[in-house]
Amino acid sequence: MSLASMTGFARAQGSVGAWRWSWEVRSVNAKGLDLRLRVPSGFDALEAAARAAAGARLARGSVSATFSYAREGDSVTVSLNAPALDALIAAGRAAADRFGLPAPTLDALLAVKGIVDVVEAEQSPEDVDALTRGATAGFETALTALVEMRLVEGSALKAVLRDRLEAMSRLISAAEALPERRIEAIRARLEEQVRALMGTAAPLDPDRLHQEAALLAAKADVREELDRLTAHVAAAHALIDAGGPVGRKLDFLAQEFNREANTLCSKSNAVALTQIGLDLKLLVDQFREQIQNIE
Repeated sequence: MSLASMTGFARAQGSVGAWRWSWEVRSVNAKGLDLRLRVPSGFDALEAAARAAAGARLARGSVSATFSYAREGDSVTVSLNAPALDALIAAGRAAADRFGLPAPTLDALLAVKGIVDVVEAEQSPEDVDALTRGATAGFETALTALVEMRLVEGSALKAVLRDRLEAMSRLISAAEALPERRIEAIRARLEEQVRALMGTAAPLDPDRLHQEAALLAAKADVREELDRLTAHVAAAHALIDAGGPVGRKLDFLAQEFNREANTLCSKSNAVALTQIGLDLKLLVDQFREQIQNIE
């Protein structure tokens, strides 16, 4: 399976008889699958079918889908109640003459309730059934386009994630190769610090110095942290290769990356190792920011 993002947009449209319909589907990041359908009343079967299709194709994302339709050609009929209008005109003129006022205008008379009747084209049960079938197939088309767009973006994210993981691996290798981590380097640094404190060049007890250096090396040992970081990098690569809805698992790994990087910094006994830990934290933040959009 391929890696997919949670961001996408798709549109589908078609016609059934004299009716034209259209779908617009959008998706953005979300912790789970949140589907919001906007479907006119009377299309309950269409809403149920769309929800089932989306649930089968998508694992995560806030998805909004809007269905609209309209009738081609004359969708309304207008009827004029001529006898009532004639009577209303006569009454209006009589009233105007009686009170010495201007006669009412035609647009004012046409606005009187019952003079003009506007009737929209009705939908028969057969129309609704036909529209439902066509729109259901149309939603599948829009959903396929949305999934394809999410896969394209997921492919781009995949390259970014791999780049961050490779950079982490280089930092881990650099930390493993640091000469400051060796017990000999720790002993030399400790001896220098002790001499500076004592203000003397007198020889120090080599056995005691070695014991103290070994103790400091044990406290500052980051072997386990580096091993776990290496294992996390391998696990992240495996998840990316597997594809599918792995966003939550990658997010968990990012938390583990951050925990090990923090421990690396806290146990550091050298400026170079601290800098590696800080650089690693920056990469982890960038990695985690990108996987927020992974399905």
